[in-house]
Amino acid sequence: MNFSNLTIFLAGVVALSGGALLWPALQPRGKRASALQATQLINKGKTLILDVREPAEFEKGHLRDAKNIPLAELAKRIGELEKSKSRTIIVVCQNGARADRAAVELGKAGFADVVSLDGGIGAWQTAGLPLAKPGAARPAVVLSKKQ
Repeated sequence: MNFSNLTIFLAGVVALSGGALLWPALQPRGKRASALQATQLINKGKTLILDVREPAEFEKGHLRDAKNIPLAELAKRIGELEKSKSRTIIVVCQNGARADRAAVELGKAGFADVVSLDGGIGAWQTAGLPLAKPGAARPAVVLSKKQ
């Protein structure tokens, strides 16, 4: 291989490597919220939590009051969310990748305020925040009276 061919080959390898590194940053993702930002949005009210994991994953634990629509079914079931178009929708999955795709899909369907939970359920648990399990009773609030 002569010098000019080697130079062209190495330039191609560098360009390909750089493109591979930039590819994830160029993917459409929409807005993201950290676990702290998501809890602040939830506490403000007027939010819908949409969990796009598979039902088996959802059963292991999810954010309280989350609605489960797997990503593969979202296009068919998006009508179930029409009443929530004016609300903030927090999209959740296991690590954030499916939530990003769902957020883009919801944006295309006309949902204006959609954010995905950055890092997904994994980040939520790392932050020490609780998960609910289907069928588990909510803890009762006990009010004590002064006597």
